[in-house]
Amino acid sequence: MNGFVSSYTNRIDRKGRVSVPAAFRQVLAADGFEGLHCYPSLDFAALDAGGNGLLGEIERQLSGFKPFSEDHDLLSTAFYGASAHLSFDGEGRVMLTDELREMAGIADEVSFVGLGYKFQIWEPGRFREHRETARRRLLALRRADGRQAEASPAGEGAA
Repeated sequence: MNGFVSSYTNRIDRKGRVSVPAAFRQVLAADGFEGLHCYPSLDFAALDAGGNGLLGEIERQLSGFKPFSEDHDLLSTAFYGASAHLSFDGEGRVMLTDELREMAGIADEVSFVGLGYKFQIWEPGRFREHRETARRRLLALRRADGRQAEASPAGEGAA
């Protein structure tokens, strides 16, 4: 498997550690990344996490801006300055920092959600709401695509 898929919910133990799903650890290991890179999502009350694939995507995003420009520095701060490198213990667990947990509203459980090149870490209730919103939005997009295909001359607008 090349990317992060599926979702898993795990409890945070008394010491603040949480087990990263084995499937996600396998992707990180195949990617050659020790531990995981984690930062607050730019769009949601969640955390973005991953390894070299995620870092590569961040670098691609930043390469669109001139080095030392205000936009480059602001994005660098969001992607790197607010991030943490979390190391695995011998049992595949990481300790989320208090700051990261607070930003995502995480207390005693987390949901790990695969997004291909990265995954997100959510408070489970917030993730359930987000998943339902995503499903509704996908249905609306599919319906809109269907109407566009019906309105187009034969063969146009179909992928």
